[in-house]
Amino acid sequence: MKFAVLSHIPWPESRDQRLLVEETLQQVQHAEELGFCSAWLAEHHFSRYGLGSSSLVVLSNIAARTKKIRLGTAVLLPPLHHPLRLAEDTATLDVLSGGRLDVGFGRGTEGYEYRGYHQDWEESQARFQESIKMILGLWTHPEYTCHGQYFHLDKAVLVPSPLQKPHPPVYIAATRTPATMAFVAASGFPTLVGPVADHSEASDLCRRFVDQSAEAGSHVPASKVPFFRYVYLAENEKQARKDAEGPLTWTMDMLQFRRQSPNGGEVHRRMAEWQRTRADQPTSYDHLVQHRAIVGTPEQCIATIQKFRDQGVEYFGCNFAFGGLEHRKVMRSMDLFAREVMPRLQD
Repeated sequence: MKFAVLSHIPWPESRDQRLLVEETLQQVQHAEELGFCSAWLAEHHFSRYGLGSSSLVVLSNIAARTKKIRLGTAVLLPPLHHPLRLAEDTATLDVLSGGRLDVGFGRGTEGYEYRGYHQDWEESQARFQESIKMILGLWTHPEYTCHGQYFHLDKAVLVPSPLQKPHPPVYIAATRTPATMAFVAASGFPTLVGPVADHSEASDLCRRFVDQSAEAGSHVPASKVPFFRYVYLAENEKQARKDAEGPLTWTMDMLQFRRQSPNGGEVHRRMAEWQRTRADQPTSYDHLVQHRAIVGTPEQCIATIQKFRDQGVEYFGCNFAFGGLEHRKVMRSMDLFAREVMPRLQD
């Protein structure tokens, strides 16, 4: 198996944003030392959910601090950007990193991010597909002309060009939208499976992608799909559950809290006030531990990952630093994973 790390750099109210970014950089450096093959950052805007609004900028700093680990975007949101700008920035990062960039694209979700950029969600599917087509064209043609529904390019010359040929590896996220899944399955590129859904839903998404990829003639196997989960390990289950409860609960609450901020993000609102008056019923911590995250001992972690492996997963990603979990505990969890879990599954 291959193993990766993922972060959206969460920003709880009590934490300093500069320190959180620095800790993320240190965690990726440590991941390289421990033998993880890749590190992925998410793009999010206007929210404490993540400080990765300029994920390519953060990855460029990581590129300067590392030598071997691959750097991934999980994911960039093409509908919010001009495709030429994304093509230039990704090509530049590929050159700076010595050809270590993996590019993941996604549509994101309807809400404040699209409203903040004054983009119409109803146009997002067409913009998404058109942008990816143009980025691929810019990466691979010395002069590229394309007149789409939203963007127009005439003999555009990409400078610099990507170091990897014909272009950096591409991954395209798909969740519940049939049109997106059909597009991804026919593209020939792997999808990505994020950590937010329950294990069963995540496994079903991977299975549906593989089936539709085969039907479309692309035949991308599950082994090529980065499959991400929240992971926290400790020497005993009681300690692991105690350490992870606050950060994991914050993460799940933030997913709901940020969606209920209709005019921009929730940064200047207090989550505690929302929690007292929230209309929905929060998901229990027991459910999260049993069905959405891997929290426990290395042996418990191995057993859960082996179930995913039995379904074809061979590229497993860990979101260790969720919900403002203390840096020292994140590093200790990473050490345990590398020492006790990875050797048992890298046969």
